[in-house]
Amino acid sequence: MKVLVAVKRVVDYNVKVRVKADNSGVDLANVKMSMNPFCEIAVEEAVRLKEKGVATEVVVVSIGPSQAQEQLRTALALGADRGILVETAEEVSSLAVAKALKAVVDKEQPQLVILGKQAIDTDNNQTGQMLGALSGMPQGTFASRVEVEGDALKVTREIDGGLQTVALKLPAIVTTDLRLNEPRYASLPNIMKAKKKPLETLSPDALGISVASSVKTLKVEAPAARGAGIKVASVAELVEKLKNEAKVI
Repeated sequence: MKVLVAVKRVVDYNVKVRVKADNSGVDLANVKMSMNPFCEIAVEEAVRLKEKGVATEVVVVSIGPSQAQEQLRTALALGADRGILVETAEEVSSLAVAKALKAVVDKEQPQLVILGKQAIDTDNNQTGQMLGALSGMPQGTFASRVEVEGDALKVTREIDGGLQTVALKLPAIVTTDLRLNEPRYASLPNIMKAKKKPLETLSPDALGISVASSVKTLKVEAPAARGAGIKVASVAELVEKLKNEAKVI
């Protein structure tokens, strides 16, 4: 079974994000970039399926600038077999990414596609669902457990009311939640081996797609600074401030 995993290059989660002075976007100059944490979980799950003998090949794919090769090499060091970069300098929307992934799915014909449920930069939580709509493949989103049973897939999903288990027929799409697994660290020997693993670079034109976005970012602003809290001496004073100052009651 071939497993295709999508990974995204994002600002490292430990970095404090800064907005550009002209409010046109996030300042990425000299900022540490990493693989999206949810994508790390997706890679880990695919590698575990390979270690169990369920998967025979793990292919990682990213859509973005040439620098995204760094995140693909990280995925290869974690245990993936080969990488594909759909290289574009444009800022791609979720729909454009889904269209690119659909083209790669058509080319590679994987039995299972795993994506992180969302990226920590745009936080849209929609690429996996869009890919499912474009490809017609069944999907199990927000997965906290994945079990492969022959040509079927059992996915335990995290929903508002608790857990829901769905049965999917392969080929299928899974998006990962936080509690699915804990990603491993890449060892130095595996990092060195990853440099020799195949990494193919494709253009959107070669896949017969356009990644031009129909969505335009008008303005990006940092959240308003929060004022310091205060202490009140009594419930009566609290009620008075909520009524007259905060005007919430």
